[in-house]
Amino acid sequence: MEGSREHGNGPSGSVNCGKLLSSYEIEGFSRRAHLHEVSFDFSACDDGHNFAAISESTYCHMKKKNSSYTHSGLISLDFFEIRQIHSFMDYIKGGTQLHCSIAIDFTGSNGNPTSPQSLHYISTAPNAYEQAIQAVGGIIQDYDSDKLFPVLGFGAKLPPDGRVSHEFFVNMNPTNPYCSGIAGVLEAYRNCIHQVQLYGPTNFSPVINHVSRFASTYRDGSSYFILLILTDGIITDMPQTIQAIVSASVLPMSIIIVGIGTADFTAMEVLDADTVPLKAGGVHASRDIVQFVPFNRFVTMGDPSMARIRLAREVLAEIPTQFTGYMKANNIAPRPPQENVSVLPPDPMFAHTTI
Repeated sequence: MEGSREHGNGPSGSVNCGKLLSSYEIEGFSRRAHLHEVSFDFSACDDGHNFAAISESTYCHMKKKNSSYTHSGLISLDFFEIRQIHSFMDYIKGGTQLHCSIAIDFTGSNGNPTSPQSLHYISTAPNAYEQAIQAVGGIIQDYDSDKLFPVLGFGAKLPPDGRVSHEFFVNMNPTNPYCSGIAGVLEAYRNCIHQVQLYGPTNFSPVINHVSRFASTYRDGSSYFILLILTDGIITDMPQTIQAIVSASVLPMSIIIVGIGTADFTAMEVLDADTVPLKAGGVHASRDIVQFVPFNRFVTMGDPSMARIRLAREVLAEIPTQFTGYMKANNIAPRPPQENVSVLPPDPMFAHTTI
């Protein structure tokens, strides 16, 4: 049976009270019948131990037919539990810090950066990667606590010895990967593209494991990590990437993959795992932490303003649910709201959705 509490001074919500009784389960009845609706006084049992309610389950039509009819049975509620559902913004208001890292694909499949056909071509107009960084990063930075973004690169040969790296700092600072705001990210990217040689292959697992190492040290709900991966091509370390994602699924972490260009992104849909959960080494991912967004779908829209709105919707679609899913799975409640909640961004469930 499921009941709901009338709104009053206490918390509102539904109550699960066991199994819904149907008349065919009661001996002597051959058809279904509505038993009775019960109102509970929650104010009388806030400590979880007081007697909650007792109700007569009567059939009004039977009462009308027989004036001596009293009731069909008594239901005594000895125990109930109130479970409050916390929202994404409850945690943000309570001080949970969001940290966004960006990983950029510097593999050769992007094309020679000196060619106008390259996805990494640098000119006065923003290229596809810059457009994606501005559009997606501009959305996410509203929810990033300090707006300092560690930016990683993968798939390039680095100076001075030409070694291939799948986990290097795009600002080329070996000790500090942070870029200040999206403007700082774009500046570091433009400087980097002139210093590295695009190579390959397209490996995701190193950057995923990089962020996972940080996320693994913040399991108490104080911080949550978002990894934004910008890529143009087909992933080449799929088994290792699936293993990395499955391992990260128990951590306070989400992954957004933005597909740049027109390549075959079928593998990214697999990683998104909206229909079939990821599995590695016989272990299923504890929750879905990946969201794939094909950027080209929005670039080709005629109205840039509409494109940004729809892109924002898709980028933010799963983050709040993934975030609260981690908190719920680990029994982490939000802290009391901080004093400066007025400066917080809007709830992403409702932000960027107006036309």
